[in-house]
Amino acid sequence: MIEIRNISKSFGDRLVVNDVSFTFEQGKTNLIIGESGSGKTTILKLMVGLHSIDSGEVLYDGKNFPKLPEKEKQEVRQDIGMLFQGGALFDSLTVEENVRFPLDMFTAMSREEKNERVNFCLSRVQLEGRNNLYPGELSGGMKKRAALARAIANNPKYLFCDEPNSGLDPKTSIVIDQLIKQITEELNMTTIVITHDMNSVIEIGQKIMYIYKGKNWWAGNSKGILKTDNKELIDFVFASGFMKEIYDAVKNKD
Repeated sequence: MIEIRNISKSFGDRLVVNDVSFTFEQGKTNLIIGESGSGKTTILKLMVGLHSIDSGEVLYDGKNFPKLPEKEKQEVRQDIGMLFQGGALFDSLTVEENVRFPLDMFTAMSREEKNERVNFCLSRVQLEGRNNLYPGELSGGMKKRAALARAIANNPKYLFCDEPNSGLDPKTSIVIDQLIKQITEELNMTTIVITHDMNSVIEIGQKIMYIYKGKNWWAGNSKGILKTDNKELIDFVFASGFMKEIYDAVKNKD
């Protein structure tokens, strides 16, 4: 579990994150949603220590991360898996070498153990037999799946996903969503997903925080979104005509 308590962050005179509190639950897909510039990516960076917080707490299973000694921060970081927006695979390394990278960096596993773990992770994201391909030989969806395999290679307790469906077609996006949700539940991780994808919000939003102008403006789950009266959230989620039709249909049914 990860808990943020009253965190705030300013850049110069601009208050980007304003007294935000939320609990990200273990074994669930926890989503952070909001318009571009709302502060959601800054919140993620505050949580993993890429930005220092001005005030508040970031608790990993009760430990206040910003106040930990550097050695203990490193121990927490080793329990974090990251799925970056662009995948961030190393172009000069094969798929297998990319997935093995965190194992080489952070574990004392034998070569055999590493290979076994790599093959398990590739199998879990449906990339069996693609070990020796290079990122340039992969489709966009395959790159995201390879990046997800790397993110879970070290069996993390916490998984951060920054716009995992960016640049993907709707069908491939659904595959990535379902993989993230299934792996989260199987490995009992605390997973945080930043997304603009409204299909992701509806399909895998087990716990959702909506950020509006740097504040936690609404919290709930995907079912709650379909019944909300929060004007700003409605305008954001149901901006497209198709999504608005879904919202109106659900509201009228109730």
